[in-house]
Amino acid sequence: MSYTEVPGVRVPIRMWTDPAAVEGAAMQQLRNISSLPWISGLAVMPDVHLGKGATVGSVIAMEGAVCPAAVGVDIGCGMSAVKTSLTARDLPDDLARLRSSIERAIPVGRQGHDDPVDPRRLHGLPTAGWEGFWERFDALAPSVRFRRERALSQMGSLGGGNHFIEVCLDTTGAVWLMLHSGSRNIGKELAEHHIGVARSLPHNQDLADRDLAVFIADTPQMAAYREDLFWAQEYAKRNRAIMMALFQDVVRREFRRAKVTFDQVISCHHNYVSEEVYDGRELLVTRKGAIRAGSGDYGIIPGSMGTGSYIVRGLGNAAAFNSASHGAGRKMSRTAAKKRFTTRDLELQTRGVECRKDSGVVDEIPGAYKPIEKVIEQQRDLVEVVAQLKQVVCVKG
Repeated sequence: MSYTEVPGVRVPIRMWTDPAAVEGAAMQQLRNISSLPWISGLAVMPDVHLGKGATVGSVIAMEGAVCPAAVGVDIGCGMSAVKTSLTARDLPDDLARLRSSIERAIPVGRQGHDDPVDPRRLHGLPTAGWEGFWERFDALAPSVRFRRERALSQMGSLGGGNHFIEVCLDTTGAVWLMLHSGSRNIGKELAEHHIGVARSLPHNQDLADRDLAVFIADTPQMAAYREDLFWAQEYAKRNRAIMMALFQDVVRREFRRAKVTFDQVISCHHNYVSEEVYDGRELLVTRKGAIRAGSGDYGIIPGSMGTGSYIVRGLGNAAAFNSASHGAGRKMSRTAAKKRFTTRDLELQTRGVECRKDSGVVDEIPGAYKPIEKVIEQQRDLVEVVAQLKQVVCVKG
């Protein structure tokens, strides 16, 4: 579908979904965003739903300003995926051992590695800039500098919530590895620090929503945030790269006889800020629950722990600021999902997937998410599908 334009306060709201299907609170958030004095454009993806401050599934383009709460607390959260030389015929009937091996190699939940991962010991992992990256740690906000050891231990770990590691099959029977994670606790603490600073600034006192407090260009607060933001986005990217290398090592060991090879890894952020130019104007584009989908850009749009996911290629639609959705999007809150569904429902909806089926992940049940097929159909002018995947193993935090 092409977008529907809804009147906003300062800019129109371009929506790649039916506005009538969007919950009222989310629509109000979008109107609040469109009222910001610095707003240049607002695009809404088909996975849109209520978020904190800014709506998940929104692309916010501002000139000379950025909103830290719109980025969210998991700075740089995103996806990585890679196609392997394995096929469905290579997989055992019982995938429990493979799942256990993945869980032993990659810490989940709040856990980190007992000893920080040395990237030089991981097969094929690029290590360029590694030392320089960590040298920048001491220049981060003072409130997080005592977190170095924790940040080191959590590098290469999954986290909880909707983060996952999956073994998938595409429609040809090829095996893919896929994972979803971000900047872990260090990104969260940096985000919370800067959100607090932004709320205290005089120019943010009369906003419709204090969670939309911004930093303005050429100020010390903006400079400090940009440094920490881009460091955390790099942390998230490196975190996924290490996890993928650990994941590949597990697969090499488990399928030693097959001599597994891997294609080029696809990786994309979906909670982040990027400096981009549109109509000759330099803008700060915040994608909160959205991926970059410039012409030829590869991206990943996952469903839920029991449904399909998609590898896509961007079509470069400038009306959407070269963006696409980051997933299926929730259709109900975690609390509502826990009240509505049972572990029996979870078992039925994840049939055929080797994964947790206990009360701790009921809030991640497929029924809590929008249908991924419809979400993909609504953005045919934003991306083209390269591969359709279905998980057979899913590791949750």
